[in-house]
Amino acid sequence: MIRVAIGTPNQTKIPPLELPRYGSDRLSGLRCICATPDVEPPNLNDLTAMLMQRLDALVILPVNLKGYAERGYLAHLLPATEAELPEQQNAWRVSKPMTLEAIAKQDFLELVEGLEEEFSRNFAGRATDDDRDRVMLVGLMAQKEKSDSMPFAMIELGQLVESAGGTVLDALWQKRERPHPQTVLGEGKVLELAIAAQTKGANLVVFDRELTASQTRNLERVIGLRVSDRTEVILDIFAQRAQSSEGKLQVELAQLEYRLPRLAGHGQALSRLGGGIGTRGPGETKLETDRRTIQKRITFLQQQVNHLQAQRSRIRQKRVDREVPTVAIVGYTNAGKSTLLNAMTRADVYAADKLFATLDPTTRRLNLLGEDEQMHTVLLTDTVGFIHELPKSLVDAFRATLEEVSEADVLVHLVDASHSAWEAQLKAVDKILKDMPIAVGPILLVFNKIDAVDDPNAILEKYPEAIAISALKREGFEQMSKSLFKMIEYAIGTLA
Repeated sequence: MIRVAIGTPNQTKIPPLELPRYGSDRLSGLRCICATPDVEPPNLNDLTAMLMQRLDALVILPVNLKGYAERGYLAHLLPATEAELPEQQNAWRVSKPMTLEAIAKQDFLELVEGLEEEFSRNFAGRATDDDRDRVMLVGLMAQKEKSDSMPFAMIELGQLVESAGGTVLDALWQKRERPHPQTVLGEGKVLELAIAAQTKGANLVVFDRELTASQTRNLERVIGLRVSDRTEVILDIFAQRAQSSEGKLQVELAQLEYRLPRLAGHGQALSRLGGGIGTRGPGETKLETDRRTIQKRITFLQQQVNHLQAQRSRIRQKRVDREVPTVAIVGYTNAGKSTLLNAMTRADVYAADKLFATLDPTTRRLNLLGEDEQMHTVLLTDTVGFIHELPKSLVDAFRATLEEVSEADVLVHLVDASHSAWEAQLKAVDKILKDMPIAVGPILLVFNKIDAVDDPNAILEKYPEAIAISALKREGFEQMSKSLFKMIEYAIGTLA
């Protein structure tokens, strides 16, 4: 079958997901012949279109004033190695001017078979672990930010992807006054992203911000790969980490609330809307059915979360009746909250050097030595880690768990002092606490991992009321316990 399209290769390109064949290890099965009045070789736009559609070959025929073509150019893709990336010129080869007879005698089947064999060999070499997504990170920087180093948000996004089980191939970001409403990035940057993702063998592109359904559709249409965002990655991590039935329930609710407004894109793919015979019907019915099913499930899960809230409220009331003070450890993810709980209470909560290593809150008894030289019992709770711009769907779904924070008598705000962006993390947690629907109790600021800091005094001079500890080495616990006891006394009067 011969398909005829009017326009340049870039203007007439077929969306990647609609190509006859598509994949990092093969070509599309389409060859493009383009007649043009230009006498120059294929330009960057034409070659980019070839790469985006993974064309078998692109033939450019310059036509003279009499309407004849005497010579032409043959272009095709090249299997690039990791050492050659990310130079664009390594992605394709353009021949010198060839006669029409030479082009006609070109054995395209042999060319395509040879190229696909090399593509498959390179692809197999790179895909060492099929279970791990190969990810390109994408970010947007404000004009006022410095561009001489990778932004903190991008570094954190890479850590999130790795925590979710992905492998980061590369990162790309752009400075803009505001996100493009349709594609977040500018048109040229989206094409650059597409080229880099295709050439490096990525199978997933992750943005550092929450995308709308239309933005995701537009980007997937241009890039030809799955596009995700920061919120979806965090939700995926939560889904992996949730162990208790409560945690799994709250994660499912958050995921459904996130996905419901994004069903439209999947519905279009199902119905293949095109405005012609055979393009209407079942897809939209399936979309509406899915929407109703998910909405019913959300309603049910919200009722379960409400029930969980009531249950937790009764447990907290029993603690109040027994006059047992409660302390909640809060802080940025990976600040060392679980390690601190284990060290102070001899608990055995899972702790690891990764983002959101633990999800379900854990409460243990802690004995504190008071000024009366008597031991007093308090309940110490390890809560879910915070992160800047915490997704709203998570806040809504985890409201039952977050009440452990808002109703604790005292909070221990744990900060990773060894992190390069500890001040930004501290401010992010403060903002989340201030946005709580219920005012939180007094807060004891504690800097953790102080043994990995070059100049601890500089931090304490800036925050003189804070405590410096090392949860891993159990250093500074005595001073922290005394300060914590005083704060509890201040919060609730006297200990029983």
